[in-house]
Amino acid sequence: MRYLTLLASLMCVALSVSAAKADRRVAFVVGNGSYKNVAQLPNPPIDAKAMAATLRNVGFEVIEGSNLSRDQMTEKLLDFGRKAQGADISLFYYAGHGIAVGGTNYLLPVDADIKTEMDVKLGAAINIDLTLEQTMGDAKVKLVFLDACRDNPFAAKIKSNSATRSVNVQSGLAEMKSGEGTLIAFATGPGQTALDGQEGNNSPFTRALIDNITKPGVEIQQAMTSVRAQVNEETHKGQLPWGHTNLIGAVYLNQAPTTQIANAAPTAAGSVPVATAGSSDGVELEYWRSVKESNKPEELNAYLTAYPNGQFKALALARLAAIKSGPSTTTRTLNAGVDPAAFTDEASQLTEDQIGLDKNQRRDVQRRLTGLGFDTKQTGVFSDETRTVLKRWQAARGYPSSGYLNKPQHKALLSEVVATPPTASDSSQKAARRTSAPAPGSAPAPAPQQRSSPGDAAGAAFVGGVVGGMMGGMFRR
Repeated sequence: MRYLTLLASLMCVALSVSAAKADRRVAFVVGNGSYKNVAQLPNPPIDAKAMAATLRNVGFEVIEGSNLSRDQMTEKLLDFGRKAQGADISLFYYAGHGIAVGGTNYLLPVDADIKTEMDVKLGAAINIDLTLEQTMGDAKVKLVFLDACRDNPFAAKIKSNSATRSVNVQSGLAEMKSGEGTLIAFATGPGQTALDGQEGNNSPFTRALIDNITKPGVEIQQAMTSVRAQVNEETHKGQLPWGHTNLIGAVYLNQAPTTQIANAAPTAAGSVPVATAGSSDGVELEYWRSVKESNKPEELNAYLTAYPNGQFKALALARLAAIKSGPSTTTRTLNAGVDPAAFTDEASQLTEDQIGLDKNQRRDVQRRLTGLGFDTKQTGVFSDETRTVLKRWQAARGYPSSGYLNKPQHKALLSEVVATPPTASDSSQKAARRTSAPAPGSAPAPAPQQRSSPGDAAGAAFVGGVVGGMMGGMFRR
């Protein structure tokens, strides 16, 4: 009876978590650096690419762009506005030049050529306030990150061409206030300028965002506290991010230690209760399973923070020690005999296409990953979820983590799992037919009973996969 109760509890947790991931998340991510009329910025496109990948890994649909002209930015914003209507979480990220004129902030497309205040206000630049209002207005939770607090490259021109009256052109960006359900974060304080970082790397602010905002179980406002601390330390107190928030509930961008996720209600947009000592063992198990294969110390430490006396504390500490000391004996054993190219050659969409996997072979990959504890849906389609699971498998084996396969990695995966014969393989069906075939002259065998419908089989497979994966995860530890 205890086992039936446990199985029922695990099934409920699995189904709750699956439903929780159904919230709709949309992000606008743009980095402008190749400016035509002012000094170029090398890092914003790099920042945008890294941010887009980070957000996709936690379920965002990302409208992404780099080095966009005025018309291209407008097109991306229109797409974002359509998709963000009624979204549970809408996120706006911009890296590049931004200016403040008359107390209003504007973003600069790469083809901006501004000589006067009139140029700014008549459309050469993009008004941030109007843009956010039009594109994110009815989203339940609105998150805005602006890595654009640099010197105004057009300030001298605007001032010299406005000699007849006073024009307020300031350094950095002007202060902005957030509306209900909104968080706005700037790379530095109002009127100050932020650092772009070393060429070819992320800026200090974007790097801190990537490091903190998608940590499992970390609420966004708590994450922003860590962002400020990291930037302040990295810049030797030369830059301190600033923000304003009117969120009316806790918001998580990654799976929190609870069976819910950011799914706003009218009185608590994006709210999720934080794990407490009374949280069920099933919730803790689900949280542990989401980080147990991670090679990132911060994710394991997040589990230890949420469950300082959790049932997997010893395993988390052991995993942290293994990360510091290198691959474990188990990992080295799994990797024995693997083509060295699996460890050095980064896979891509091209290398995966070269394998030529059909739908059944893709489903087989998903089945094998699930059998190893890297649970994913066995649909035969490599969705974003499967890509994320592939990255976790690659990281756990020491392969480059791209989320795509190449031939050496695919071969390694096939050799790692001993496939069990399916319940209705061709060979077993033939053997059964030979066994049941009537002898010559004997009466024909009774007609077989009607098979269950495909829907019943799919449902049974789903429940069996969920329960089997969870039980396997428990007993493998």
